[in-house]
Amino acid sequence: MTAAGRQRREAVRRQAAELFEQKIKPLEVAQRVRVSRKSAYRWHQLWRDGGIEALVSRGPSGSRCRLSPRCLEKPAAYLEEAPNAHGWVEDQVWTAARVATPIGRKFHVSYSVSGATRLMHRLGFSPQVPVRRVAERDEEAVKVWKEATWVEVKGPGRPAGATSASRTKQASPADRPEAGPGDDAHTPRS
Repeated sequence: MTAAGRQRREAVRRQAAELFEQKIKPLEVAQRVRVSRKSAYRWHQLWRDGGIEALVSRGPSGSRCRLSPRCLEKPAAYLEEAPNAHGWVEDQVWTAARVATPIGRKFHVSYSVSGATRLMHRLGFSPQVPVRRVAERDEEAVKVWKEATWVEVKGPGRPAGATSASRTKQASPADRPEAGPGDDAHTPRS
């Protein structure tokens, strides 16, 4: 969660505590601050037990970052560089596994792929779908090919009336067979 998101959540909790102090029921508090009823009742219980301080966030949940705040600046700088600066020459895409490798080399801290992804989010990076285009791509040649050659290669396609679709309707009793498989009820057993 971003710092702005944490601040918003904190403000909502403080607003809820102020409403509880005014003797407003949790159900109405939930509607006013636009949270679930479950959250409002949980917050009300916390507020009753410990006051407004009980509703104050204790910071982000989960395990703490393995890198110190001073060290967090370096991975961000690595991500600003191209992957070839760290040994990957086949393509220039940072993957979570690739991010974990130089961090492990430089700081002797191992990150899983999901941990590296969370670290990237913490640093302000988000996953991107790489544009898969050749560096030497000639846009004009592609346009000409699409207009001239592709029309010939593509073919006309299927005509609109060639498809088949019908509504399914229940068969009338007259269309049903008189005896179906396993329908030997009228035959005596031996």
